[in-house]
Amino acid sequence: MERDLSATAAAMDGKETVAGLKTRAPAGGLTVERFFTTPGVDPADELAWELRTASISGEDGKSVFEQKNVEVPKSWSMLATNVVASKYFRGTPGTPERETSVRRLVGRVVDTLTRWGAEGGYFATATDRDTFHAELTHLLLRQKAAFNSPVWFNVGVEEHPQCSACFINSVGDSMESILGLAKTEGMLFKYGSGTGSNLSTIRSSKELLAGGGTASGPVSFMKGFDAFAGVIKSGGKTRRAAKMVILNADHPDVLDFIRCKSNEEKKAWALIEAGYDPSFNGEAYSSVFFQNSNNSVRVTDEFMRAVMNDSAWTTRAVRDGRPMDTFKARELFREISAAAHLCGDPGLQFDTTINTWHTCSNTDRINASNPCSEYMFLDDSACNLASLNLMHFRTIDGDFDVDAFKHAVDVVLLAMEIIVGFSKYPSEKISQNSHAFRPLGLGYANLGALLMATGLPYDSDAGRNYAAAITSLMCGEAYAMSARMAGKMGPFDGYAKNEEPFLGVIRKHRKAAYNVSPEGVSQELFEAQKKSWDEALALGTESGYRNSQVTVLAPTGTIGFMMDCDTTGIEPDIALIKYKKLVGGGMLKIVNQTVPQALEKLGYPQTQAQDIITYLDKHETIEGAPHLKPEHLPVFDCAFKPAKGQRSIHWMGHLKMMGATQPFLSGAISKTVNMPSDASVEDIEKAYIEAWRLGLKAVAVYRDGCKRTQPLNTSKEKVKDTKTAVAEPALAAVKDANAMRRRLPDERQAITHKFSIGGHEGYLTVGMYEDGTPGELFCVMAKEGSVVSGLMDSFATAVSLALQYGVPLQVLVDKFSHTRFEPSGFTGNPAVPIAKSIVDYIFRWLSLKFLPSEQADGVEAAVEKQVAAEPVAKPVQVTAVALPMSTPRKTYLNQADAPPCHTCGEIMVRNGACYKCSNCGTTSGCS
Repeated sequence: MERDLSATAAAMDGKETVAGLKTRAPAGGLTVERFFTTPGVDPADELAWELRTASISGEDGKSVFEQKNVEVPKSWSMLATNVVASKYFRGTPGTPERETSVRRLVGRVVDTLTRWGAEGGYFATATDRDTFHAELTHLLLRQKAAFNSPVWFNVGVEEHPQCSACFINSVGDSMESILGLAKTEGMLFKYGSGTGSNLSTIRSSKELLAGGGTASGPVSFMKGFDAFAGVIKSGGKTRRAAKMVILNADHPDVLDFIRCKSNEEKKAWALIEAGYDPSFNGEAYSSVFFQNSNNSVRVTDEFMRAVMNDSAWTTRAVRDGRPMDTFKARELFREISAAAHLCGDPGLQFDTTINTWHTCSNTDRINASNPCSEYMFLDDSACNLASLNLMHFRTIDGDFDVDAFKHAVDVVLLAMEIIVGFSKYPSEKISQNSHAFRPLGLGYANLGALLMATGLPYDSDAGRNYAAAITSLMCGEAYAMSARMAGKMGPFDGYAKNEEPFLGVIRKHRKAAYNVSPEGVSQELFEAQKKSWDEALALGTESGYRNSQVTVLAPTGTIGFMMDCDTTGIEPDIALIKYKKLVGGGMLKIVNQTVPQALEKLGYPQTQAQDIITYLDKHETIEGAPHLKPEHLPVFDCAFKPAKGQRSIHWMGHLKMMGATQPFLSGAISKTVNMPSDASVEDIEKAYIEAWRLGLKAVAVYRDGCKRTQPLNTSKEKVKDTKTAVAEPALAAVKDANAMRRRLPDERQAITHKFSIGGHEGYLTVGMYEDGTPGELFCVMAKEGSVVSGLMDSFATAVSLALQYGVPLQVLVDKFSHTRFEPSGFTGNPAVPIAKSIVDYIFRWLSLKFLPSEQADGVEAAVEKQVAAEPVAKPVQVTAVALPMSTPRKTYLNQADAPPCHTCGEIMVRNGACYKCSNCGTTSGCS
């Protein structure tokens, strides 16, 4: 990829124009050192490459995307291949213009950024230009770093591409401004970006208009914004738009704002109970407002102290600040927590904390954030993001490679800085602020995997110290690099006005770095993170800073898949057992590959480690594994409880991790604190209070199962191992045995269930043995004499005989669930909202009634016995076959109300404040 850069070199005289602006002549330019690469050697040639077929299948097994002869590094997984080919390759499929190679994709982006850098005077010499090109190529091809999606979409394709994923928009108290915001948001949604706004500038519904009438208030206008977002969708796809709506706690309409989404949630429940489709995009939720935004209340320290002291809180008029309504602060706080308990919104943004850490407070205050709450800055601004893959910065001994990480920060931050001046923006205000303040959002992914591989529990002081030190090093080095760029290119235009608050914030970061505890942190890393802030402060005091902000922690959804990350953003791992879906059907069970690394780091001999892995593979939990020391169990705790275990990370552990890393971020953290379904309103109050005490800038909670949406494929579906179908060993056992029919007593208990599928009504009657297990099935259809009625009556007789001859119900459920044929459609049953056929409905209903999730049936035990006798499945590189990573088992139960993916139909999982699809890599929210 060491291309002929003569055109780029010619541009280094500083005479070309960029986006209508004259580029500055090089003021010496920057020196870029080689660390990962060798002069004269193309980083791409250091990798082994192969041709694959990128393929994504939907939930129904049909192909959603396919591209043959895709050139990828052999080290990349099929999931990364599928995501990159389907999301980032440009050109019409099937035409010569279509990109076919990761080599070409990375070259398109790196070549363009290098040319821009030369045009902008960023490189001291042609050698520095070539070094930048090689080092950035290495980082991207080796999956050590990735830019946010708009960069991959647009750079090298358009002359002046939109490269930012996150936007903040202002709104004034006039109809012109309100309608202008609707237009700006609509255009951002059209191109797949997310945006946030604080509507507290709009006068309340309790205030008068100039003509004497009463104002509508921000909540009323929110309905219009919501409708536009729902109609336009996002990126031209069927997924809902990503937007954040914020209202200050002292706004007169704050109570209406707090209740607006929960009240609409109750309406959706009523529609569901009346028989309307309850799925994420179904009629029930499409008929109510406020489903297209994340809502947050802005609270100050004054408000939180009033809550703690149970004192009064008074709202104030927008126009003149006069006192309006007075509440008990604790009662208002209770309303916030109760609404979040019911529907997940509103979250909280801590205004005092946000503006205390604001580098440009002399220009204006920070009022809002992007939809995922990690980017917080001035109104009418934008941020381009990039993330580093922490697992690729480990030494051969499993320690953290400080020097490699620092160099990667420098190279990626330089690339992001170059992007700012050469991008286009959706409005003139955003363009001006982007050029004047140049905010960046560098972050990382794979923290959860790194901690486990290092042998540190996610929920531990040592784990938090380690995470804090890495985050501190990243941010300190980024500010130091920004100061170096300022020394050559000059500080950002708004720096002089904000020098005092800016340096004050740097000193606060530096003080926090010196307060990091060394427990769990290597001496090298501990000292390096402190030194980075010493350097950042010294260089910045001398030269200023090129960028107003440098770091955030974003969800890293799609780009996390591109980098083959096991965990995204700051999240812990979801589960120790993962599944890969095979093209021909079925699932391949794989032990999380971070587990062997953790066992090695913890000092277990290879034989003991293999015993532990075999136990995990068999039992799907590491609890009770042989040789495993009790004190090491927390290392393997994940976000959700395993199917047959009891351990998981407590929600307070998530908050504490956020608290440990927040002091080392320019922005904030995109993370939803998942709470169990039995969490109380009081628990949510405790979470919000603890978030404030820990110094977080924002927090959102989500109580699992609070919404009544249901996934299109049932959460109770069992995953089949690919080496042997679940039904086969059990059926073989029945065949070999001397089968005896177990007749039901003449008088027995029975249950009758009425159903309707696509307008076809019927009744199921299940006769039961004395122990409550089913022994017979009758299916009566409303239209007697029809083909459907006759077939279902005969089928029910066959099922009854199978049950009486000892075929386990689990086998029948596994065999017949999700059978697809007509009639199919909506059912009106919230537990099974959509059926693919009458047979599908019958067995999913039987599973819900007679197969509780905790039941250990004989069939599963038989399969586990066979799997345990075989070698543990290892991930393999496969050519011409897609192996997308599937959502882990039980995850559906913990995220049963997640939406289906608009691309492939698989059920998505939470990713920060948004969702991601583990099958095709699609994300909701910011790209």
